[in-house]
Amino acid sequence: MQEIKNYVETHKQRFLDELFELLRFPSVSADPKYKADVLKTADYVAQKLKDAGADKVEICSTAGYPIVYGEKIVDASLPTVLIYGHYDVQPADPLELWKTPPFEPTVRDGKIYARGACDDKGQFYMHVKAFELMMETNTLACNVKFMIEGEEEVGSANLGIFVKANAERLKADVVLISDTSMISMEHPSIETGLRGLAYMEVEVVGPNRDLHSGVYGGAVANPATILCKMIASLHDENNHITIPAFYDKVIELTDEEKKALNSAPYDEAEYTKDLDIEEVWGEKGYSTLERTGTRPTLEVNGIWSGYIGEGAKTVLPSKANAKISMRLVPSQSSEEIAEIFTKHFESIAPKNVKVKVTAHHGGEPVVTPTDSIAYQAAEKAIEDSFGKKAIPTRGGGSIPIVALFEDVLGIKSVLFGFGLDSDALHSPNEKYDIFNYYKGIETLPLFHKYFAELSK
Repeated sequence: MQEIKNYVETHKQRFLDELFELLRFPSVSADPKYKADVLKTADYVAQKLKDAGADKVEICSTAGYPIVYGEKIVDASLPTVLIYGHYDVQPADPLELWKTPPFEPTVRDGKIYARGACDDKGQFYMHVKAFELMMETNTLACNVKFMIEGEEEVGSANLGIFVKANAERLKADVVLISDTSMISMEHPSIETGLRGLAYMEVEVVGPNRDLHSGVYGGAVANPATILCKMIASLHDENNHITIPAFYDKVIELTDEEKKALNSAPYDEAEYTKDLDIEEVWGEKGYSTLERTGTRPTLEVNGIWSGYIGEGAKTVLPSKANAKISMRLVPSQSSEEIAEIFTKHFESIAPKNVKVKVTAHHGGEPVVTPTDSIAYQAAEKAIEDSFGKKAIPTRGGGSIPIVALFEDVLGIKSVLFGFGLDSDALHSPNEKYDIFNYYKGIETLPLFHKYFAELSK
C-alpha cells in the first residue's frame, strides 16, 4: 500500500493535469456539432493507454463513435480483467447555470467542476493511471483489457454489435466498471445492482398550425394542456404508476433485504438540504433508499410546446412534446415496458388530438453477485484502502451494457465507483472530488492484487 501511495504522491500533479486535458474536450455524443471533438477525445484516450503501457491499442470504428481498445497480457494463466468506461459526456445545457465554463475544469474547495468530471472521464481515467502505476512498479497481477466507448450517453447503440463481433478478443473473467457512486468516503460502498431503462418520447398534435389563443382558445384542444393531463394521469395519489401491467414482474424485496438496504447511512435532513427541498417525494410505503435503488420509476426528462421566447406571444400551440424515462428493476424488460407504455399512452389520448410515441433506447436491470471472487477482491481492496468494510448498496442509475456483458461474454461485473450522488451528474456544475480521484487510483491496484490471489 505504501508503494502505491508513494507513486500517486510523486505523480499527483501530472495525474490531475492529464485529467484536466481530457475534460477540456467537449465530447458530447448527443450533439452532431461536437463530432470532431468526440473523435479527438478517442485519440487522446488511445494515446494515454499507450503511454501507460498498454499493447494493441486500437481506435475501433463503429457505425457511430469509435471504441478505444487496449490490452496488456502478462501471462495467459493469470485471470483477466476487462475495464469498461466511456469518454462521451452529457450536453452541458443549460449553460447559464454553470458557475464556471463546463469544459474548462476548475477547482473549488478541493472539487473538480467540469462536464464529465465524474461521469465518466474522472472515473475511467483512474483505471488508466492505476494501470500505469502497476506497470511502472512491476505489480500488475492480472491481464488487463480496456474498452472505452463513446456512445454511453446516447444508449450504446453500437457497443452490442462490437461486443458480439469481438467476443473472443474481449474474453475475460470479470468486467470492472467505475461509473457508479459510493455513499461517501467515510462510508465506502459497492453497488450490487442497477436499474434498467426505457426511454420514450411522446408527441401530442392538435390543430394543423399554431392558433391565435383569443380567436380559437376554448374551442380547440390545446396539445400542451392535454399532454400535461396525460402525464399527470401516469401516477395516482400515492405516486404509484398507473400503467396497466407495469408492476407485474417487479420482484419485491424480502423483509431481510429491506432491513439490509435501509441499514446504509442516510440523513434525510442532509438529503433535503443538499437539494434545497422541503421534503422528499415518492411512492407511498417505501423509504428513500428503496425508491432510488429497488423500485421502478417514471420521470419526465423534458417537456416543450408553444412559445417560450422573451415577452409574450398569445398562441394555442399546434403540438406538445415530452421525453419520459422509466427506471426498471428485476425482472422487468425494457422492451415490454416500452410496449405497454406506448399502448397505454395512446389509449388515454382524447379524440381531439393525435399521439405519437417513439422508443429511443433502453437497457435491462442487473443484480451482481456478492459471493463472487471479484466482489470479495473489491471488498478487500476497500478495507485495505479505507480501513473499513464496504457497504453493499443498490444503484438507482442504469448502465445497460452490464446485462449485455453477462449475456454475450458470460461474465459478471463489479461496480466499483468512486463518485458521490451529490456530484451533479447530468446537471450543471458537475463535480468530482480530487480526493476521490486519487483514492480510486490507490484502491484499484489492490483489486487486481486480490483478484489474482483469490483466483488461484
